[in-house]
Amino acid sequence: MLNITEPAAARVKEMMQEEEDTSLMLRVGVKGGGCSGLSYGMGFDSVKEEEDDVLQISGLDVLVDKESAPILDGVVIDYKQNMMGGGFTIDNPNAIASCGCGSSFRTATKAGTPEDC
Repeated sequence: MLNITEPAAARVKEMMQEEEDTSLMLRVGVKGGGCSGLSYGMGFDSVKEEEDDVLQISGLDVLVDKESAPILDGVVIDYKQNMMGGGFTIDNPNAIASCGCGSSFRTATKAGTPEDC
């Protein structure tokens, strides 16, 4: 199960309101790429595809494609604010390695498609 903290959910809801489109859902997924082979994707979508599951998390409709779901099991998405600004963080207990900058990872069962940094 994917987890979204209250600060992250609140920030996503603020961003959705700024978009002024009530049909938007949060899409979270994983794709090949980055130094370690897999990269996260997070954005808004108004269309549920056939291969998507719709999860109800912290008052949000969250789209996750069936291929990304096992990789995102147990993931915690948080939002942290500091003096330099704010940003989302992703803690993935399935990741066994990540690149130095933290933007890509791999799991024991998925190596993805590593690229040169």
